[in-house]
Amino acid sequence: MFTPKYPPQDTAAAAAPAAAQVPAVQAPAPVVPAPVSQRPAIQLTPGTALALVGGGTAVVLVVGAVLVSMLLAVAITGMSVAVTAVVLRSLLNQQKGH
Repeated sequence: MFTPKYPPQDTAAAAAPAAAQVPAVQAPAPVVPAPVSQRPAIQLTPGTALALVGGGTAVVLVVGAVLVSMLLAVAITGMSVAVTAVVLRSLLNQQKGH
């Protein structure tokens, strides 16, 4: 079921090689040097590396602060909904008793 199905192999006989031909002499192709990139190579100085590390740290801290504040907002909303539900339940139970 999961084994591959291969097509049958060709059974035709290989064609006989043509009469031997003498290869024509070709001139060697001229050697072209590889193109040189026009962009300068990136060189990291200690100041640049420090700036990259500082920028990366700042991004991580900002994203972390945003995620924590979103989680805190969800937790506060959940607590307020729970308190509201308890108050409403208490009010409805008091009404049934009177």
